[in-house]
Amino acid sequence: MNPSFFQPLTVPGTDEIRQILAKRTDQQKQAVGIVVGVIEPNGRRVVAYGNVSNGDPRPVDGDTIFEIGSVTKVFTSLLLADMVNRKEVTLDDPAARYLPAHVRMPERNGRSITLLDLSTHRSALPPMPGNQKPEANYTIEDLYRFLSGYTLPRDPGSEYEYSNLGAGLLGHLLACRAGTDYESLIRNRIAQPLSMPDTGITVSSSMNQRMAVGHNAMLAPVANSDLPTPFAGAGGLRSSVNDMLTFLQAFLGCTESSLGPAMKTMLEVRQRAGKATVGIGWITMLAHGREIVGHNGATAGFRSFAGYDPQKRIGVVILSNASTPTGIDDIGFHLLNPNAPLANLDPLKEHTGIPMDPMLLDHYTGRYQLSDRILDIMRNGDRLFAQVSAVGGKPIAGPMFEMFPESESVFFVKMTGGRISFETGPDGRATSLIMRRADREPTSGARLS
Repeated sequence: MNPSFFQPLTVPGTDEIRQILAKRTDQQKQAVGIVVGVIEPNGRRVVAYGNVSNGDPRPVDGDTIFEIGSVTKVFTSLLLADMVNRKEVTLDDPAARYLPAHVRMPERNGRSITLLDLSTHRSALPPMPGNQKPEANYTIEDLYRFLSGYTLPRDPGSEYEYSNLGAGLLGHLLACRAGTDYESLIRNRIAQPLSMPDTGITVSSSMNQRMAVGHNAMLAPVANSDLPTPFAGAGGLRSSVNDMLTFLQAFLGCTESSLGPAMKTMLEVRQRAGKATVGIGWITMLAHGREIVGHNGATAGFRSFAGYDPQKRIGVVILSNASTPTGIDDIGFHLLNPNAPLANLDPLKEHTGIPMDPMLLDHYTGRYQLSDRILDIMRNGDRLFAQVSAVGGKPIAGPMFEMFPESESVFFVKMTGGRISFETGPDGRATSLIMRRADREPTSGARLS
Protein backbone atom coordinates (compact mmCIF):
# COMPACT_ATOMS: atom_id res chain seq x y z
CA MET A 1 0.00 0.00 0.00
CA ASN A 2 1.23 3.51 -0.79
CA PRO A 3 2.84 5.11 2.32
CA SER A 4 0.96 8.34 1.56
CA PHE A 5 -2.15 6.55 2.79
CA PHE A 6 -0.79 6.89 6.34
CA GLN A 7 -1.14 10.63 6.74
CA PRO A 8 -2.65 12.63 9.59
CA LEU A 9 -6.42 12.54 9.77
CA THR A 10 -7.94 15.61 8.12
CA VAL A 11 -11.61 14.67 8.05
CA PRO A 12 -13.80 16.37 10.72
CA GLY A 13 -14.64 14.20 13.71
CA THR A 14 -17.83 12.21 14.17
CA ASP A 15 -19.44 14.71 16.57
CA GLU A 16 -18.77 17.60 14.18
CA ILE A 17 -20.22 15.66 11.25
CA ARG A 18 -23.33 14.81 13.26
CA GLN A 19 -23.78 18.49 14.12
CA ILE A 20 -23.56 19.38 10.42
CA LEU A 21 -26.21 16.79 9.59
CA ALA A 22 -28.46 17.91 12.44
CA LYS A 23 -28.29 21.51 11.26
CA ARG A 24 -28.99 20.58 7.66
CA THR A 25 -31.97 18.48 8.76
CA ASP A 26 -33.52 20.26 11.74
CA GLN A 27 -32.67 23.92 11.16
CA GLN A 28 -32.20 24.33 7.42
CA LYS A 29 -34.98 21.85 6.57
CA GLN A 30 -33.00 20.45 3.65
CA ALA A 31 -33.18 16.77 4.56
CA VAL A 32 -35.16 14.07 6.33
CA GLY A 33 -32.36 11.57 6.81
CA ILE A 34 -28.67 11.73 5.83
CA VAL A 35 -26.00 9.06 6.09
CA VAL A 36 -22.30 9.88 5.74
CA GLY A 37 -19.58 7.32 5.16
CA VAL A 38 -15.90 8.20 5.56
CA ILE A 39 -12.77 6.29 4.55
CA GLU A 40 -9.55 7.47 6.21
CA PRO A 41 -6.16 6.07 7.26
CA ASN A 42 -7.53 4.38 10.38
CA GLY A 43 -10.45 2.69 8.64
CA ARG A 44 -14.03 3.60 7.79
CA ARG A 45 -16.89 5.03 9.80
CA VAL A 46 -20.54 5.87 9.30
CA VAL A 47 -22.36 8.88 10.74
CA ALA A 48 -26.12 9.07 10.36
CA TYR A 49 -28.85 11.50 11.35
CA GLY A 50 -32.58 11.58 10.75
CA ASN A 51 -35.26 9.10 9.79
CA VAL A 52 -36.28 6.73 7.02
CA SER A 53 -39.28 8.98 6.36
CA ASN A 54 -41.19 11.90 7.82
CA GLY A 55 -43.83 9.33 8.72
CA ASP A 56 -41.44 6.60 9.89
CA PRO A 57 -39.36 7.16 13.07
CA ARG A 58 -36.83 4.46 12.23
CA PRO A 59 -33.35 6.04 12.05
CA VAL A 60 -31.30 5.82 8.87
CA ASP A 61 -27.98 3.99 9.07
CA GLY A 62 -25.21 2.52 6.95
CA ASP A 63 -27.47 -0.25 5.67
CA THR A 64 -30.40 1.99 4.66
CA ILE A 65 -31.09 1.79 0.92
CA PHE A 66 -31.19 5.00 -1.14
CA GLU A 67 -31.50 5.87 -4.81
CA ILE A 68 -28.05 7.07 -5.92
CA GLY A 69 -29.14 8.84 -9.12
CA SER A 70 -26.32 9.93 -11.41
CA VAL A 71 -23.61 8.29 -9.30
CA THR A 72 -24.84 5.32 -11.34
CA LYS A 73 -22.85 6.81 -14.24
CA VAL A 74 -19.61 5.96 -12.45
CA PHE A 75 -20.67 2.30 -12.34
CA THR A 76 -21.60 2.39 -16.04
CA SER A 77 -18.23 3.86 -16.95
CA LEU A 78 -16.45 1.32 -14.76
CA LEU A 79 -18.15 -1.36 -16.85
CA LEU A 80 -16.75 0.35 -19.95
CA ALA A 81 -13.22 0.50 -18.54
CA ASP A 82 -13.42 -3.14 -17.44
CA MET A 83 -14.65 -4.29 -20.85
CA VAL A 84 -11.76 -2.38 -22.44
CA ASN A 85 -9.38 -4.16 -20.05
CA ARG A 86 -10.93 -7.50 -21.05
CA LYS A 87 -10.50 -6.50 -24.73
CA GLU A 88 -14.23 -6.84 -25.36
CA VAL A 89 -14.48 -3.26 -26.60
CA THR A 90 -12.22 -0.25 -27.17
CA LEU A 91 -12.84 3.35 -26.15
CA ASP A 92 -12.83 4.38 -29.80
CA ASP A 93 -15.44 1.85 -30.89
CA PRO A 94 -18.34 3.55 -32.68
CA ALA A 95 -21.54 3.28 -30.66
CA ALA A 96 -23.28 2.16 -33.87
CA ARG A 97 -21.29 -1.08 -33.83
CA TYR A 98 -23.40 -2.42 -30.97
CA LEU A 99 -26.81 -1.32 -32.25
CA PRO A 100 -29.20 -3.33 -34.43
CA ALA A 101 -28.79 -2.82 -38.16
CA HIS A 102 -32.09 -0.96 -38.48
CA VAL A 103 -30.94 1.83 -36.14
CA ARG A 104 -29.23 4.81 -37.75
CA MET A 105 -26.82 6.27 -35.20
CA PRO A 106 -26.38 9.99 -35.95
CA GLU A 107 -23.02 11.20 -37.27
CA ARG A 108 -21.68 14.58 -38.35
CA ASN A 109 -18.94 15.48 -40.82
CA GLY A 110 -17.87 11.85 -40.96
CA ARG A 111 -17.33 11.71 -37.19
CA SER A 112 -19.03 8.84 -35.35
CA ILE A 113 -20.07 8.86 -31.69
CA THR A 114 -17.70 6.59 -29.77
CA LEU A 115 -18.11 4.78 -26.46
CA LEU A 116 -15.65 7.26 -24.95
CA ASP A 117 -17.78 10.18 -26.20
CA LEU A 118 -20.80 8.73 -24.38
CA SER A 119 -18.84 8.31 -21.13
CA THR A 120 -17.28 11.79 -21.17
CA HIS A 121 -20.46 13.60 -22.28
CA ARG A 122 -19.03 14.65 -25.65
CA SER A 123 -21.44 12.74 -27.87
CA ALA A 124 -23.36 15.85 -29.04
CA LEU A 125 -26.53 14.02 -28.00
CA PRO A 126 -29.03 16.11 -25.98
CA PRO A 127 -29.54 15.69 -22.21
CA MET A 128 -32.72 13.68 -22.86
CA PRO A 129 -34.43 12.45 -26.06
CA GLY A 130 -36.97 14.71 -27.72
CA ASN A 131 -39.56 11.95 -27.88
CA GLN A 132 -39.46 11.32 -24.14
CA LYS A 133 -42.82 10.34 -22.69
CA PRO A 134 -44.18 11.59 -19.37
CA GLU A 135 -44.88 7.98 -18.39
CA ALA A 136 -42.14 5.62 -17.24
CA ASN A 137 -42.72 3.26 -20.19
CA TYR A 138 -40.16 4.71 -22.58
CA THR A 139 -38.78 1.70 -24.43
CA ILE A 140 -35.61 0.73 -26.22
CA GLU A 141 -37.49 1.00 -29.51
CA ASP A 142 -38.50 4.57 -28.57
CA LEU A 143 -34.81 5.31 -28.07
CA TYR A 144 -33.91 3.71 -31.39
CA ARG A 145 -36.52 5.82 -33.18
CA PHE A 146 -35.13 8.98 -31.63
CA LEU A 147 -31.53 8.17 -32.55
CA SER A 148 -32.48 7.27 -36.12
CA GLY A 149 -34.17 10.61 -36.67
CA TYR A 150 -31.85 12.93 -34.70
CA THR A 151 -29.50 15.46 -36.32
CA LEU A 152 -26.40 16.29 -34.28
CA PRO A 153 -25.90 20.05 -33.70
CA ARG A 154 -22.09 19.71 -33.68
CA ASP A 155 -19.34 17.16 -34.26
CA PRO A 156 -19.07 14.36 -31.68
CA GLY A 157 -16.12 14.87 -29.38
CA SER A 158 -15.99 18.63 -29.91
CA GLU A 159 -17.83 19.90 -26.82
CA TYR A 160 -18.91 18.85 -23.35
CA GLU A 161 -22.65 18.66 -22.69
CA TYR A 162 -23.92 16.54 -19.82
CA SER A 163 -26.25 13.89 -21.24
CA ASN A 164 -28.37 11.40 -19.35
CA LEU A 165 -29.34 10.06 -22.75
CA GLY A 166 -25.70 9.37 -23.62
CA ALA A 167 -24.97 7.64 -20.30
CA GLY A 168 -28.10 5.53 -20.53
CA LEU A 169 -27.24 4.56 -24.10
CA LEU A 170 -23.73 3.56 -23.01
CA GLY A 171 -25.12 1.19 -20.38
CA HIS A 172 -27.45 -0.34 -22.95
CA LEU A 173 -24.68 -0.82 -25.54
CA LEU A 174 -22.35 -2.50 -23.03
CA ALA A 175 -25.12 -4.86 -22.00
CA CYS A 176 -25.78 -5.67 -25.68
CA ARG A 177 -22.08 -6.39 -26.20
CA ALA A 178 -22.05 -8.69 -23.18
CA GLY A 179 -25.23 -10.45 -24.26
CA THR A 180 -27.13 -9.62 -21.08
CA ASP A 181 -29.10 -6.83 -19.44
CA TYR A 182 -27.65 -3.81 -17.65
CA GLU A 183 -28.54 -4.86 -14.11
CA SER A 184 -27.08 -8.34 -14.57
CA LEU A 185 -23.89 -6.79 -15.92
CA ILE A 186 -23.61 -4.54 -12.85
CA ARG A 187 -24.26 -7.45 -10.53
CA ASN A 188 -21.88 -9.92 -12.15
CA ARG A 189 -18.99 -7.59 -12.91
CA ILE A 190 -19.08 -5.04 -10.09
CA ALA A 191 -21.45 -5.78 -7.20
CA GLN A 192 -20.55 -9.43 -6.68
CA PRO A 193 -16.76 -9.11 -7.19
CA LEU A 194 -16.63 -6.17 -4.76
CA SER A 195 -19.07 -7.78 -2.27
CA MET A 196 -21.76 -5.12 -2.59
CA PRO A 197 -24.97 -7.09 -1.95
CA ASP A 198 -27.19 -4.01 -1.58
CA THR A 199 -26.38 -2.41 -4.92
CA GLY A 200 -28.73 -2.90 -7.87
CA ILE A 201 -31.88 -1.72 -9.57
CA THR A 202 -34.32 -4.35 -8.38
CA VAL A 203 -35.15 -3.98 -4.69
CA SER A 204 -34.92 -7.38 -3.01
CA SER A 205 -37.09 -8.30 -0.04
CA SER A 206 -34.21 -7.54 2.33
CA MET A 207 -33.48 -4.21 0.65
CA ASN A 208 -37.16 -3.24 0.66
CA GLN A 209 -37.29 -3.56 4.45
CA ARG A 210 -34.42 -1.05 4.65
CA MET A 211 -35.45 1.26 1.80
CA ALA A 212 -35.67 4.94 2.69
CA VAL A 213 -38.65 6.95 1.47
CA GLY A 214 -37.76 9.77 -0.90
CA HIS A 215 -38.96 13.35 -0.30
CA ASN A 216 -39.25 16.39 -2.53
CA ALA A 217 -38.14 19.95 -1.77
CA MET A 218 -41.17 20.41 0.49
CA LEU A 219 -40.11 17.28 2.39
CA ALA A 220 -43.26 15.51 1.23
CA PRO A 221 -42.93 11.78 0.40
CA VAL A 222 -42.61 10.87 -3.28
CA ALA A 223 -42.68 7.57 -5.14
CA ASN A 224 -39.50 5.75 -6.08
CA SER A 225 -37.92 6.74 -9.38
CA ASP A 226 -38.14 3.63 -11.53
CA LEU A 227 -36.27 4.73 -14.64
CA PRO A 228 -37.18 3.21 -18.00
CA THR A 229 -34.67 0.63 -19.25
CA PRO A 230 -32.94 2.99 -21.73
CA PHE A 231 -31.89 5.29 -18.88
CA ALA A 232 -30.91 2.69 -16.25
CA GLY A 233 -27.20 3.31 -16.86
CA ALA A 234 -27.68 7.03 -16.23
CA GLY A 235 -29.34 6.88 -12.83
CA GLY A 236 -31.16 3.66 -12.03
CA LEU A 237 -29.10 2.13 -9.19
CA ARG A 238 -29.90 1.90 -5.50
CA SER A 239 -27.30 1.31 -2.82
CA SER A 240 -26.33 1.81 0.83
CA VAL A 241 -23.53 3.82 2.40
CA ASN A 242 -21.80 0.61 3.50
CA ASP A 243 -21.81 -0.69 -0.07
CA MET A 244 -20.66 2.65 -1.46
CA LEU A 245 -17.79 2.78 1.04
CA THR A 246 -16.68 -0.61 -0.26
CA PHE A 247 -16.85 0.83 -3.78
CA LEU A 248 -14.67 3.82 -2.85
CA GLN A 249 -12.20 1.66 -0.93
CA ALA A 250 -11.48 -0.23 -4.13
CA PHE A 251 -10.79 3.03 -5.99
CA LEU A 252 -8.50 4.21 -3.20
CA GLY A 253 -6.53 0.96 -3.34
CA CYS A 254 -7.45 0.04 0.24
CA THR A 255 -8.61 -3.35 -1.03
CA GLU A 256 -7.36 -5.37 -3.95
CA SER A 257 -9.77 -6.07 -6.76
CA SER A 258 -9.78 -7.54 -10.24
CA LEU A 259 -11.32 -4.19 -11.23
CA GLY A 260 -8.18 -2.32 -10.15
CA PRO A 261 -6.73 -1.86 -13.66
CA ALA A 262 -10.09 -0.61 -14.96
CA MET A 263 -10.41 1.83 -12.06
CA LYS A 264 -6.97 3.23 -12.82
CA THR A 265 -7.89 3.66 -16.48
CA MET A 266 -10.91 5.80 -15.57
CA LEU A 267 -8.67 8.66 -14.37
CA GLU A 268 -6.13 8.42 -17.18
CA VAL A 269 -8.56 10.17 -19.54
CA ARG A 270 -8.85 13.89 -18.82
CA GLN A 271 -11.07 16.19 -20.88
CA ARG A 272 -11.96 19.77 -19.99
CA ALA A 273 -15.50 20.56 -18.85
CA GLY A 274 -15.60 24.15 -17.64
CA LYS A 275 -13.56 24.42 -14.45
CA ALA A 276 -13.46 20.64 -14.05
CA THR A 277 -12.08 17.74 -16.04
CA VAL A 278 -14.09 14.67 -16.99
CA GLY A 279 -12.54 11.24 -17.03
CA ILE A 280 -14.28 7.96 -17.72
CA GLY A 281 -17.26 8.43 -15.41
CA TRP A 282 -15.60 10.51 -12.70
CA ILE A 283 -15.37 14.31 -12.63
CA THR A 284 -12.22 15.88 -11.15
CA MET A 285 -12.53 19.28 -9.48
CA LEU A 286 -10.18 21.62 -7.64
CA ALA A 287 -11.68 22.34 -4.22
CA HIS A 288 -9.70 24.99 -2.33
CA GLY A 289 -6.33 23.72 -3.47
CA ARG A 290 -7.16 20.03 -3.32
CA GLU A 291 -7.98 17.84 -6.31
CA ILE A 292 -11.18 15.92 -5.62
CA VAL A 293 -12.52 13.11 -7.78
CA GLY A 294 -16.28 12.77 -7.47
CA HIS A 295 -19.79 12.60 -8.80
CA ASN A 296 -23.17 13.58 -7.43
CA GLY A 297 -26.70 12.44 -8.13
CA ALA A 298 -30.31 13.45 -7.66
CA THR A 299 -33.68 11.84 -8.27
CA ALA A 300 -37.18 13.08 -7.44
CA GLY A 301 -36.70 12.14 -3.79
CA PHE A 302 -33.00 11.51 -3.15
CA ARG A 303 -29.54 13.09 -3.38
CA SER A 304 -26.14 11.41 -3.45
CA PHE A 305 -22.46 12.32 -3.40
CA ALA A 306 -19.38 10.13 -3.75
CA GLY A 307 -15.86 11.53 -3.85
CA TYR A 308 -12.28 10.93 -2.87
CA ASP A 309 -8.90 12.64 -2.62
CA PRO A 310 -6.36 10.44 -4.45
CA GLN A 311 -3.41 12.12 -2.72
CA LYS A 312 -4.68 12.15 0.87
CA ARG A 313 -6.32 8.75 0.37
CA ILE A 314 -9.60 9.74 1.98
CA GLY A 315 -13.09 9.18 0.61
CA VAL A 316 -16.61 10.33 1.44
CA VAL A 317 -20.04 9.10 0.42
CA ILE A 318 -23.27 10.86 1.43
CA LEU A 319 -26.82 9.69 0.78
CA SER A 320 -29.95 11.70 1.60
CA ASN A 321 -33.63 10.89 1.20
CA ALA A 322 -34.69 14.39 0.17
CA SER A 323 -34.19 16.17 -3.16
CA THR A 324 -33.86 19.70 -1.81
CA PRO A 325 -32.21 22.79 -3.36
CA THR A 326 -29.18 22.96 -1.07
CA GLY A 327 -28.45 19.26 -1.35
CA ILE A 328 -25.39 17.62 0.18
CA ASP A 329 -22.49 18.28 -2.22
CA ASP A 330 -21.07 21.05 -0.03
CA ILE A 331 -20.93 18.64 2.91
CA GLY A 332 -19.01 16.15 0.79
CA PHE A 333 -16.42 18.69 -0.31
CA HIS A 334 -16.11 20.05 3.23
CA LEU A 335 -15.43 16.62 4.70
CA LEU A 336 -12.79 15.93 2.05
CA ASN A 337 -11.25 19.36 2.56
CA PRO A 338 -12.32 21.34 5.65
CA ASN A 339 -11.22 24.53 3.86
CA ALA A 340 -14.14 24.09 1.47
CA PRO A 341 -17.07 25.97 3.07
CA LEU A 342 -20.47 24.59 3.85
CA ALA A 343 -23.48 26.17 2.17
CA ASN A 344 -24.14 29.34 4.12
CA LEU A 345 -27.88 29.76 4.48
CA ASP A 346 -27.74 31.85 7.65
CA PRO A 347 -26.90 35.24 6.03
CA LEU A 348 -30.08 34.89 4.00
CA LYS A 349 -32.27 34.89 7.08
CA GLU A 350 -33.54 38.30 6.06
CA HIS A 351 -35.10 36.43 3.14
CA THR A 352 -36.80 33.74 5.21
CA GLY A 353 -39.88 35.88 4.87
CA ILE A 354 -41.88 38.67 6.37
CA PRO A 355 -44.85 37.64 8.51
CA MET A 356 -47.62 36.71 6.11
CA ASP A 357 -51.01 35.07 6.32
CA PRO A 358 -50.51 31.61 4.74
CA MET A 359 -53.92 31.86 3.10
CA LEU A 360 -52.66 34.82 1.05
CA LEU A 361 -50.19 32.47 -0.60
CA ASP A 362 -53.13 30.78 -2.30
CA HIS A 363 -53.46 33.93 -4.43
CA TYR A 364 -50.25 32.92 -6.21
CA THR A 365 -50.57 29.16 -6.56
CA GLY A 366 -51.19 27.89 -10.08
CA ARG A 367 -49.48 27.39 -13.45
CA TYR A 368 -47.67 30.15 -15.37
CA GLN A 369 -46.59 30.14 -19.01
CA LEU A 370 -43.09 31.56 -19.48
CA SER A 371 -41.44 31.92 -22.90
CA ASP A 372 -40.35 28.28 -23.22
CA ARG A 373 -41.54 26.59 -20.04
CA ILE A 374 -44.35 26.20 -17.56
CA LEU A 375 -43.76 27.11 -13.93
CA ASP A 376 -45.94 25.61 -11.20
CA ILE A 377 -46.37 27.56 -7.95
CA MET A 378 -47.63 25.56 -4.98
CA ARG A 379 -48.14 26.02 -1.24
CA ASN A 380 -47.24 23.70 1.62
CA GLY A 381 -48.47 25.15 4.90
CA ASP A 382 -46.90 28.60 5.25
CA ARG A 383 -44.25 27.96 2.56
CA LEU A 384 -44.39 28.68 -1.17
CA PHE A 385 -42.53 26.59 -3.77
CA ALA A 386 -41.97 26.69 -7.53
CA GLN A 387 -41.16 23.93 -10.01
CA VAL A 388 -40.68 23.82 -13.79
CA SER A 389 -43.15 21.21 -15.07
CA ALA A 390 -42.66 21.49 -18.84
CA VAL A 391 -40.03 22.76 -21.28
CA GLY A 392 -40.71 23.23 -24.98
CA GLY A 393 -44.12 21.61 -24.54
CA LYS A 394 -42.63 18.42 -23.06
CA PRO A 395 -43.45 17.45 -19.44
CA ILE A 396 -40.51 17.31 -17.02
CA ALA A 397 -40.09 17.25 -13.26
CA GLY A 398 -37.61 20.00 -12.47
CA PRO A 399 -36.23 20.61 -8.98
CA MET A 400 -38.49 22.42 -6.54
CA PHE A 401 -37.24 25.65 -5.00
CA GLU A 402 -38.63 27.63 -2.10
CA MET A 403 -39.76 31.27 -2.39
CA PHE A 404 -39.42 33.62 0.60
CA PRO A 405 -41.72 36.70 0.83
CA GLU A 406 -40.00 40.10 0.92
CA SER A 407 -43.32 41.88 0.53
CA GLU A 408 -46.88 40.77 -0.07
CA SER A 409 -46.17 40.19 -3.78
CA VAL A 410 -42.36 39.85 -4.12
CA PHE A 411 -40.52 36.65 -3.26
CA PHE A 412 -36.80 35.94 -3.01
CA VAL A 413 -35.40 32.66 -4.41
CA LYS A 414 -32.26 31.47 -2.59
CA MET A 415 -31.56 28.78 -5.14
CA THR A 416 -31.02 31.30 -7.98
CA GLY A 417 -30.46 34.53 -6.10
CA GLY A 418 -33.39 36.02 -8.03
CA ARG A 419 -36.85 37.31 -7.31
CA ILE A 420 -40.35 36.51 -8.47
CA SER A 421 -42.96 39.24 -8.31
CA PHE A 422 -46.67 38.78 -8.93
CA GLU A 423 -49.11 41.07 -10.70
CA THR A 424 -52.58 40.78 -9.14
CA GLY A 425 -56.13 41.59 -10.11
CA PRO A 426 -58.77 43.45 -8.06
CA ASP A 427 -59.51 40.31 -6.06
CA GLY A 428 -55.85 39.93 -5.07
CA ARG A 429 -55.40 36.82 -7.20
CA ALA A 430 -52.23 36.76 -9.33
CA THR A 431 -52.72 37.23 -13.07
CA SER A 432 -49.04 36.99 -14.04
CA LEU A 433 -45.52 36.90 -12.65
CA ILE A 434 -42.12 38.36 -13.47
CA MET A 435 -38.85 36.49 -12.80
CA ARG A 436 -35.75 38.62 -12.25
CA ARG A 437 -32.15 37.43 -12.00
CA ALA A 438 -28.98 39.50 -11.95
CA ASP A 439 -27.48 37.70 -14.95
CA ARG A 440 -30.60 37.61 -17.14
CA GLU A 441 -33.30 39.79 -18.61
CA PRO A 442 -36.60 39.75 -16.68
CA THR A 443 -39.00 37.05 -17.84
CA SER A 444 -42.77 37.42 -17.59
CA GLY A 445 -45.36 34.69 -17.49
CA ALA A 446 -49.15 34.76 -17.73
CA ARG A 447 -51.20 32.64 -15.38
CA LEU A 448 -52.70 29.55 -17.02
CA SER A 449 -54.72 28.21 -14.11
